[in-house]
Amino acid sequence: MGASATSQAAGTIRAVTDPTFPPMEFTEAGHRTGFDIDLTTALAKEMGKTIEWTDIDFKGLIPAILSGRADMAVSAIYITPERKQVVDFTDSYYAGGLVVLTKKDGPIKTLKDLAGKKVSVQVGTKSVKYLQDHYPQAQRVEVEKNEEMFNLVEVGRADAAVTGKPAAKRYAQSHPNLTVLNEQVTTEEYGFAVSKNEPQLTKDLNAALARLKANGTYDKIVVKWFGEGHQ
Repeated sequence: MGASATSQAAGTIRAVTDPTFPPMEFTEAGHRTGFDIDLTTALAKEMGKTIEWTDIDFKGLIPAILSGRADMAVSAIYITPERKQVVDFTDSYYAGGLVVLTKKDGPIKTLKDLAGKKVSVQVGTKSVKYLQDHYPQAQRVEVEKNEEMFNLVEVGRADAAVTGKPAAKRYAQSHPNLTVLNEQVTTEEYGFAVSKNEPQLTKDLNAALARLKANGTYDKIVVKWFGEGHQ
């Protein structure tokens, strides 16, 4: 707690992310970019703070907060009751959900078709448990990175991937042989995860988010990454 309190006093927020999930966070030409990155940068500016970023694997994000190495995690993290037991969350900043990415001419046309098929999922994400609980007959292919998950579908080593809607939609846009099923697996809310030792940071982030929504900055960032007609 001492270290995080000191970094807060110095006007720095230590944030961790797994920048492998376009369009939410990814690396392009050696720089972090994406919806989450732009929004976090705007929030910090609104709060008069700076962000000190560290890249780590998705499964290590919450452990980094719990160990005191980070103040917050920014990585398209769904707000879940399980996660809320160990970290605090800001108000939801975007509605997403799990969807199915599959080949247009493939055998999967509805969620029921996942039974008995190879379905790629990213380790540490909600997709893993959801498939275990709701589609136990699906053969899960667990991978470390989002990109691997999509590649397996592309090359035919998996019949589908279950992942977050923004990333799946973006990938399908640039791969015409793939499609995202209209029937969503879940509807979820994204939030920033914050250390329970820093309730003031959560309050400040929520207040800054409300101001960005009121002054139009939030909408500009949404349109930049998702186009018109999104909320």
